[in-house]
Order: sequence, then structure tokens, then C-alpha cells
Amino acid sequence: MFDFQALSNVPPLRNYFLEEDNYKNIKRPPGDIMFLLVQRFGELMRKLWNPRNFKAHVSPHEMLQAVVLCSKKTFQITKQGDGVDFLSWFLNALHSALGGTKKKKKTIVTDVFQGSMRIFTKKLPHPDLPAEEKEQLLHNDEYQETMVESTFMYLTLDLPTAPLYKDEKEQLIIPQVPLFNILAKFNGITEKEYKTYKENFLKRFQLTKLPPYLIFCIKRFTKNNFFVEKNPTIVNFPITNVDLREYLSEEVQAVHKNTTYDLIANIVHDGKPSEGSYRIHVLHHGTGKWYELQDLQVTDILPQMITLSEAYIQVGWLHSMSVEVMGFGGW
Repeated sequence: MFDFQALSNVPPLRNYFLEEDNYKNIKRPPGDIMFLLVQRFGELMRKLWNPRNFKAHVSPHEMLQAVVLCSKKTFQITKQGDGVDFLSWFLNALHSALGGTKKKKKTIVTDVFQGSMRIFTKKLPHPDLPAEEKEQLLHNDEYQETMVESTFMYLTLDLPTAPLYKDEKEQLIIPQVPLFNILAKFNGITEKEYKTYKENFLKRFQLTKLPPYLIFCIKRFTKNNFFVEKNPTIVNFPITNVDLREYLSEEVQAVHKNTTYDLIANIVHDGKPSEGSYRIHVLHHGTGKWYELQDLQVTDILPQMITLSEAYIQVGWLHSMSVEVMGFGGW
């Protein structure tokens, strides 16, 4: 549900789904159930943003039923799923149900959230090989760096490994990391090793197009064979003016006038991986005030308190967007 609240706070996406005429004539193959997601999401947006709402809350039950059906029970009403897994599935499913394709046909989903990057990949020789053999292999074509252009709907930010040391009172120290440290993954220089079952690769990433709305997914959970571990590191992030210019290639910097984002939604995961809970901070565009939502409770919150949370998913908007397009009213 928190993903829906975050998405409902993205004005161009919300405005598209408030008008049923925008999507009601989209042709789908006979027997296709995926369009149900589009219909139910539109209904949910109209319920949430109805100025004549009698109740202060709305039920997402029909939307959640559609998710269970369309995801073939991957996501269940009775079981809390992973927020990032769900967001990834939902955005791609919504794009596809609106008639979008991987490369050519765009939709409101890709118009709002899709950026692009270059991915540089270099295969590494097996670590157990003798040094001379490694040296020889590095001259082979197979071990030369390759580059592909790829699109993204969100950026995954990796946290440094959380230290296990304790302070004098035997309390575990919760580490902190600046947002720009973990954004360095996308500067085109930083290399990260990726391991598969058989092979190891070095990869580096460089952004080539920034979307109007950018989603960060902070990788808090690591799955191994037996259990899921959670990294509690606090990310120190500014609420406004996050400038991503240095992560763009030089030729792209020249054409990208605006590269600065402000936060509009922040999804937090509290507690243990298996039994934790979610809450969300959203910016009220009309007043510029922040609110915290958890289940049926809504409370106002100071912006500086948001940065102390275990942020998991964040949505920011690019400064280039006009006040009218954003639907910001008098803010």
C-alpha cells in the first residue's frame, strides 16, 4: 500500500489516472487480465483524490485483489511483501498493460520514471589462476571492457557493509553514510565486482538521461541460503537540491539543463526483515509540509526528522518541471 501512496504523490502519473478517458480505449488481447491493474489503479487514484470523500480514508481492497490475481499470487494481501520487488513488478506490469513495450512504445510510466545509463562490463580471470595466466587472459577479446546502453525505472543504491562493533554500553553502533557516497556507483569511474555461479565481472555505471521523477531503492536486504539480513545504516540525504550533474557523461551534461531533485516521498522499513513494518513520508505539494502515514494514522513531521529514518524507497522530482505541470498550487 505504501508504494501506491508514493505513486499517488507523483502529479503527472496521478493526473493521467484521474481521467479515465486517457486509457479506457487502449486495446488489449482477448482474455488479458493485466488491464485490470490499470482500471483498479485508476479507481484508487480517483478515490484518494476525490474532494467530496465522505471518509478520511479509502479501502485499497479491489486494487490489492487485482495485484494478487495479476501477479499470480506472488504478492498476497495476507503476507507482507518486499516493497522494492513489488514496485519493480507493478511499474513494469502497468507499463505493459498500457500497451508499452521494452524498447519502442512508451507510456505514462516510462514518460515519468524512465532514465538511461551506460553499463561498462569487464570479465575477470578466475582468482585461483597463476598470475602469468591471468595476465595473458586479460589480452583476450573475451576480457576486454564492453559497453551497453540500458534504461532504468529506478536506481539501486548499495549500502556499505554494516560494522558489528559495539560502543562502551554494548549497544550496536548504527553506522551512517552520506547519500553522495553511495551515489558514486553511477559516476562512470567507480568499479564494483559482481559474482555469478561461474564467473566474476567488474562493472561501472554512468547516467545518460535523468527522468522527470527519480526513484532510489536503497538495498537494505541481503538474501543468502538460510535467511535475510537487514543493513540498518542510516543514509544522510538532503530533502532538497540533490544535484546529479556529476553522474552524467560530459556530452549529456551539456544538454541536461536541470539536474537537481527534491524529495517528495520517502518509504521507511522499521524492524526486522521478516516481521518489520513500513511507513511513508509524503510532501503535501500545496503547503510544502511533510506528513507521516502509517496504516490509518497521519501525523505531521519535521523534514529534519525524515533523514533519521531507515529510508528504503525514495521518490524525487526534477526541478525543470513547471508549477502548473506539477500541480503544486501555491507552493
